[in-house]
Parts: sequence; C-alpha cells; structure tokens
Amino acid sequence: MRLWRGQTLRVKLTMLYVGLLAAILLTLGTILYLDNQRFLVNSLATRMRAQAKPIIEHWLFIDNTAPPLLGGQSHETPPPDLARIAPFLARDLTSRHTGALVLDTKGKVLARGKRLPEEPDSPPPVPAYYRKALEGQKEISYSTHFQGAHVLVVLIPLKTSPESNDILGVVQISSSLAEIDSILFRQRLVLMVGIGIAVVLGTLLGLFFTTSTLKGLTKMVGICQAISAGDLGQRVGLAQRRDEIGRLSEAFDQMADRIQASFEAQKRLVANAAHELRTPLTALRGSLEVLLRGVQDDPAASARLIQGMYQDVRRLSSLCEQLLSISRLEASVNVQKRPLRLGEFLAGLLPQLKLLSRGQRVLLQKGPEVEIPADPDLLTQIVLNLFDNAAKHTPRGGEISLGWRAAPGGAELWLSDNGPGIDPGDLPHIFEPFFRGRVRSEDAGRAPGREAPQGAGLGLALVKAIVTAHGGSITTHSSEGQGTVFTMFFPA
Repeated sequence: MRLWRGQTLRVKLTMLYVGLLAAILLTLGTILYLDNQRFLVNSLATRMRAQAKPIIEHWLFIDNTAPPLLGGQSHETPPPDLARIAPFLARDLTSRHTGALVLDTKGKVLARGKRLPEEPDSPPPVPAYYRKALEGQKEISYSTHFQGAHVLVVLIPLKTSPESNDILGVVQISSSLAEIDSILFRQRLVLMVGIGIAVVLGTLLGLFFTTSTLKGLTKMVGICQAISAGDLGQRVGLAQRRDEIGRLSEAFDQMADRIQASFEAQKRLVANAAHELRTPLTALRGSLEVLLRGVQDDPAASARLIQGMYQDVRRLSSLCEQLLSISRLEASVNVQKRPLRLGEFLAGLLPQLKLLSRGQRVLLQKGPEVEIPADPDLLTQIVLNLFDNAAKHTPRGGEISLGWRAAPGGAELWLSDNGPGIDPGDLPHIFEPFFRGRVRSEDAGRAPGREAPQGAGLGLALVKAIVTAHGGSITTHSSEGQGTVFTMFFPA
C-alpha cells in the first residue's frame, strides 16, 4: 500500500491498466485451457467406449447365443458365464495403448488383458468408482497416476442382455494421457508466453498513452508553479482538446484570467485609492502647516483654512464609507430583501429625481406589474447614483428616462439619457473603483463657468456591487452622441 501511494498518477494508471489486462487474459486463458482439457479427455473416453462396445457385445451376446432345440423349438438364452469369457474379453480389449481388466460384482479381478511386455499395465481398481458402475451408471471415467504415468480410466458395466438391468461385472479400460498432457503443456506454454508478451506490450503502450494523455496535467502543474511564483500571465492553452483534460485546461485558464484580472484590479484600486487619499491629505497637511505658522491672528484666513480642512475631512469620510459599502456588498452582507413592486417603488422616487435634475426632463416609462425580492434602500441608492451620473453628463433640456420590464426569470430595471454617450475605450472600465472617464461634454449638466463635476469614481462601482449582491447583473450600452442606457436584471 505504501508503494502504491508513492507512485505517480502515470504509473498508477499504467499499473491498474496492466493489472486488469493480465487478469482478463489469465481468466480467459484459464477458461479456454480447462475447456480444451475437458474436451480432449472426454473425446478420449468416448473413443475408448466406442472401441470397446462391439468387443463386449461380441463376447457377451453373440457368442453366448444357444442353438435351437430339435423340432424347431427354442429356449431362453442362458446368462453369459463371465468367468469363462473374461480372459478372452480382457485380451481383445487390450492393445499397445490400452489396458483392460474384468471385475466381478464383488470387485474381484477375473482377468487381465496384458500378454505382451509392450502392452500397458492396468491400474488397480478404485472401489468408489466400480461400485458406481455396478449400480448401472454408464459414463464413469477418471484420471489417476500409475507407475509414474498419467492414465485415464473408463468403467463399463457388463449386463446380462442389452435390455436387462442385471449387472454381471465391470470392464475397466485404461489409456495413457501422455499425448493429451503434451498438447495441454504446449497450450499452457503458449498461453503463458502470450500473456507475458501482452503484459509487456500493455505496459509499454500504457506508459506511452498515459504519458501523452497526462501531458496536459504535467504542463498544468508547471503553470501552477509559475503562477504561484508570481507569473500571472502563464496559461495552459489546451482548449483545443475535447476531452476532460481539455475542459479542465479551459476552466483553469479562465480561472487564471479572472485571478489576473482581480490582481490587476486590486493593484489599480490600491493605486487609485492612494491617489484619491493623497490629494485631501496633502491639502490638510498644507492647511495645518499654515495654521502652525501663526495664521491664527487672522480670523478670516483661519476660518477659510478650517472650512477647507472640514471639506477635505468630509471627502475622506465619504470615500471610506463608499469603500466599506462596496466591501460589505461584495460579501452579500447587509442586504435585507423583501417583496418589492417596481411600479410603486419607481413612482415614489420620481418626485425626488425631478428635484435632483439639472434642467433635464425626467420620464417614467411604465411596464407590467412586476414584483422582485430586493432591499429598497439599496435599490434607491442604485437609482440615485445612476440618475446623478446621468444628470451630470446630460445637457440642460435633455431627457432622462427610467422604467422596467418583465424578463425571463425576473425583471429588468433600466435608466437612459440622451447625452453625448461614453467613450468606447472607457466602457470596459466604468464599473471599476476610482475610474473616471473623460468628461463627455463641455457643458453637460452644468451652468457656464462651473467646473466639470468630478467625483471619486466609486458611484458606478457601488451600483454594480449592489446589483451583484442581489444576484443580478448590469450591462451598459452607449453610443457617442446618442446617449447611454444602463440595464439591470434582478431575479424574481
């Protein structure tokens, strides 16, 4: 067992394959060998009976027939005198390859057929077998070893007449099995050599095929080690294989892509967070240095510095809260779902959205009655974040629409604007934390003279985290100059 555990998968599979192959070949070879052995022995026994039958009938029934009486009358044939005819019967049944004995009903040997030195001796009778012959059983044969030779013994009961069940005695015929043993020996040799060759070839082919089959797994081990060492760009690249290893390779490469994307997103998050935190912290440091240099004597300057410091602290606090919200939502924490009718929910938000608009028209396009399990507070935050984003980038007099519709397995909530749209290069990154794309319009959503609105870049990241925490998904479609549509799917 310890040896098995210490082997590689390639060796284990080869050992299992070769073991099964050897077991199957050995089982089939044994069955064929035993069947052939039984056939050869039974054939010899049948031939010995067939050769003995006419001789027995000649001495028991033909030569024992009595002549008819004078006057044409006949009398019943007397039973054969076995003691008289036993020597002649045994002699005729004996040949260069066959020995014969004649036994009476008590198992006593009445005659032996051997007369010449080259004729074989007959093995001593076995009581257990000749008793069965005396009971009338016809097909009695067995093998034994006698004088160093393997011998087949056939017992034939002797009847008083062909129609009678009375037994006079038993004829024992024996013949050497040397020829059959020689045939069986050659067969055993062929089987063992064949099985040995098959096992050797099976081992070589098994090692070859397992090595080629597991080559992908071996490569995958090396890729895993390279990735664990920090090289996230390594891929197995066996998607062209349609077997289980190919599917495993494809799944592994997809997982590696996600891991690499996650690490890169994490790096960007850390870099962007550091950048976002550095600006207000630098401002706070500068204000504190000015205060430490004695600006306290100028109340107006102190008030302006303190006011600026307060704004910076608020910005830092808001940034931290948004980051914590995203972290909690990614772990599906603080999502309190309850049945929510989308029509009633959006209709209740419409007055607040109109107040938050910046000169745009706000339209609610009603859909069918749909109810979904959702957290109303988080869903409100989604709509407000998306609406605020649309209001910032939609020109005054533009149009912002929102609505809902039924979808297979749930419902879709969408919000669209007719602003300048999102740059195609920014679309894959708009849901990343701290990502801020290029401003889409010089005067989008603001009065002349105001600076373009720039947030921390966490609004859309928070929206995606909330949708994902509900088990849904969000997609974006945007064309430059034609506006943007955000579509969110929520499962029912």
